[in-house]
Amino acid sequence: MAGALGGAGGAAAVCWHYSTVLLHPSGDPGLPERVLAAGDGTVELARTRLVSQPGVWGLRGAAGLSVVGPVLERDRRRVVRELRAGPVPETGAAVLDAGPFDPDPGARGLEFDEVEVPTDLGPAPAWRVAPPSGADGGTWALCVHGRGGTRREALRALPALHAAGLTSLVVSYRGDGTAPAAPDGRSHLGDTEWEDVAAAAAYAVVHGARRLVLVGWSMGAAVGGAFLDRSSHAGRVAAVVWDAPLLDWRRTLRRQARNRALPPSLAGVAALLTERRIGIDLDRFDLVRNPPAVRPPTLLLHSDADTAVPVELSRDLATTAPARGWPVTYREFAGTEHTGSWNADPDGYEAAVTGFLGTVLPG
Repeated sequence: MAGALGGAGGAAAVCWHYSTVLLHPSGDPGLPERVLAAGDGTVELARTRLVSQPGVWGLRGAAGLSVVGPVLERDRRRVVRELRAGPVPETGAAVLDAGPFDPDPGARGLEFDEVEVPTDLGPAPAWRVAPPSGADGGTWALCVHGRGGTRREALRALPALHAAGLTSLVVSYRGDGTAPAAPDGRSHLGDTEWEDVAAAAAYAVVHGARRLVLVGWSMGAAVGGAFLDRSSHAGRVAAVVWDAPLLDWRRTLRRQARNRALPPSLAGVAALLTERRIGIDLDRFDLVRNPPAVRPPTLLLHSDADTAVPVELSRDLATTAPARGWPVTYREFAGTEHTGSWNADPDGYEAAVTGFLGTVLPG
């Protein structure tokens, strides 16, 4: 009996911890990679799954942020990649960064202003990126980063949005370390964060927006889905672009439980605990089965090697959405981790975004 009680208590503690990690995201990934050598246009790294990914990435270490390109050679111990830009990395600890650009839209050669969006919790900082010369500026993209992320997440996509003629507003939201904190200090997984996106939409309308485009990464799609379901501004949304979208919290939690070698049953208990702790109904965030009230033309971008948010969610929505009056276009990329579609193929990614927006946005 004591052993059974101890096992039950241990399982409950694991579920509580898992729920707590979910509600208190950390934006600091640490420095899990190791630079072995660098110079002459290459960088040599200790081989791991992440540094072996294809594509273009940032590499952040003691010397700052560098840009690394494709894998040039590898063996069982090491990976050699092209060193494209930035400082020559120092040997030692580093982290692979999905965002190879720092610190703001100026790094992409774009004109922008630092602005503040009035929200119920106080002013939330945002970047307002000007449209191209000659564009009327009446269509605004609202760019929403993911859980534990920052506004830097949007820097990869901003040139494509600019090329499509859009003004971009790259927002912050409660609890992300830039906007005001949530009153209880917890992430609400999109259930309250959407209100800050609604405030950004109101800001955009006051400053001349006639149409909106929602752009989101990971949990930014969950936030966007809540906005489309609940915001009075949802009818202004003419298009949606979601990258590695979190379209169902329950299936995502099951995947992440497997990543942590937890039994699937514990993911269900952790989900129930989370619902009770923050008063969320996770079924409302299953956009495959429960699509939002407003369903504009939507582009989904996802990598087939995503271990954080199941790629099957995007595949399923692309299959089922048209029958529910939701026009969805899907583009899948190969071989990269969560939100790594741009990194896998920058040109293909940007062409997909500009091509989609050029098709669905009337002149």
